[in-house]
Amino acid sequence: MPVPRRIPPHVVLATPRFFPDTGGVESHVYEVARRLSGLGFRVAVLATDNASTSVRQETVEGVRVVRVPALPRGRDWRYVRGIGRYLAAMRPDLVHVHSYHTFVAPQALAWATRRRVPRVLTFHAGGHSSGLRTAVRPAQQWALRPLLARASRLVVLSEWERDVYVKRLHLPPQLFACIPNGADLPAVDPLPPTDPDLVVSVGRLERYKGHHRVIAAMPELRRRRPSARLWIAGAGPAEAELRAQAERLGVAPFVEISAVPPDRRREMAERVARAGVVALLSDFETQPIAALEALSLGRPLVVADRPGLTQLAARGLADAIDADAPPAQVAAALEAAIDRPPAGRELDLPTWDACAADLAGLYRDILAR
Repeated sequence: MPVPRRIPPHVVLATPRFFPDTGGVESHVYEVARRLSGLGFRVAVLATDNASTSVRQETVEGVRVVRVPALPRGRDWRYVRGIGRYLAAMRPDLVHVHSYHTFVAPQALAWATRRRVPRVLTFHAGGHSSGLRTAVRPAQQWALRPLLARASRLVVLSEWERDVYVKRLHLPPQLFACIPNGADLPAVDPLPPTDPDLVVSVGRLERYKGHHRVIAAMPELRRRRPSARLWIAGAGPAEAELRAQAERLGVAPFVEISAVPPDRRREMAERVARAGVVALLSDFETQPIAALEALSLGRPLVVADRPGLTQLAARGLADAIDADAPPAQVAAALEAAIDRPPAGRELDLPTWDACAADLAGLYRDILAR
């Protein structure tokens, strides 16, 4: 008698945005989706597109991607009319929601709860350029609490993040799983020569990412180092504002603003490896991928003394400065990091392979129940 072939479980990753969009959540989903499909799962991504009125389907590196229209146009609220019918058509065995910041999270969690489909949420907590949006985040989390409490598991990227949600939302610690982001870029061997005059600031072009603080320091840094240049590696809505700031300060010829697409990881590694120093002056980070990637390449790191970044400085992995430090102080910190000899330490940093393997183990545990 032939043995019936087992069908791999179907996991749908529901996320507000996906490749080729850039950002921390986008990078995370892109990295783990490709790997999960090689770990015994059928993987699909449900992403939103608030610039289109039609459903689009494509395959990205072996992963099926369904992009559905979202409202309102031009805003990042990402409300999807009839999200249930899209999820029902995909017939998931498990739904993993990424990011709680938009309407995608309550809509997808509510559908999966009603249908009794196992469900996981990764918070991907981060800042926002809008002070109002940042201020309402705790209320937003509390409004989601009934759905979060009934989730199969909740994923955080760091232990300190879990402690915050346990206390704020009065949820049991055992509901949470801590699975860090990967920090590995493709190996670059041999490493390119370092350019001590190149400062790199990595991240989506949002106000809270702090790129404006690095631009503000450039006039003083160029006074100290006349050949200093800045590469802001990212894309996003604040690009025009950042370019205008560079023009106003007279440093525009020495500031490059451009993004490396997520599928060109080796190029990203080669360019960051050349940096004399990497700056991450964000208002808030949960587990900063850009900082960890810079460390994996042995680059000096200067960070803002803010949540998610202070921990790196406490471990001796970065120099921390006050996020509101004057430009001259920022310039001095950048120059000091450039001039310091490499630490030459071996770092035990998380990898994307380990992240995907931990998620696969979590899915199997949930589905086995």
